[in-house]
Amino acid sequence: VVAILGAALLMVITRCISMEEAYMAVSWRTVILIAAMLPFSVALDKTGGLMVIANQLASWFYHIDYRFLLIAFFGISSVLGMFISNAATAVIVAPIAITTSLEMGISPLPVAMTVAIACSAAFLTPLSSPVNMLVAAPGNYSLRDFLFTGLPLLMLIAAVSIGLIPFLFPF
Repeated sequence: VVAILGAALLMVITRCISMEEAYMAVSWRTVILIAAMLPFSVALDKTGGLMVIANQLASWFYHIDYRFLLIAFFGISSVLGMFISNAATAVIVAPIAITTSLEMGISPLPVAMTVAIACSAAFLTPLSSPVNMLVAAPGNYSLRDFLFTGLPLLMLIAAVSIGLIPFLFPF
């Protein structure tokens, strides 16, 4: 965050871009969405909802292979990430994933990494990703086009992630 803010500040100081261009480059829709989701995430924690969800998930996945936990969180994160921004999805799902893994007595690193990757795997709809929306209209792409090309890509990303993450970030 510090490096990004420093680079942005240097761009303005060196007049690579003007302040007006910098303000126009900010995705205010995303900033507002994240700002709205942060209180929701805090409310889940403060009201005990986070622990209720985490305890339930931990009881479901406690006696089975932890890869199923990764599969579940990959599915939850990728489906939610298709309808709201990836950052907002991460703000909601990551605390649940981390708390669930801690309740199970395993490292939260593989679960958190799975959530991070899955939140960025919004390939099935043009709704949540500005990049998808930018190409949808000029390319005259339909929802069917996104499903046809996005589903195999999503399955590949899921398989590689769930296969490699436990080796890179052990439970």
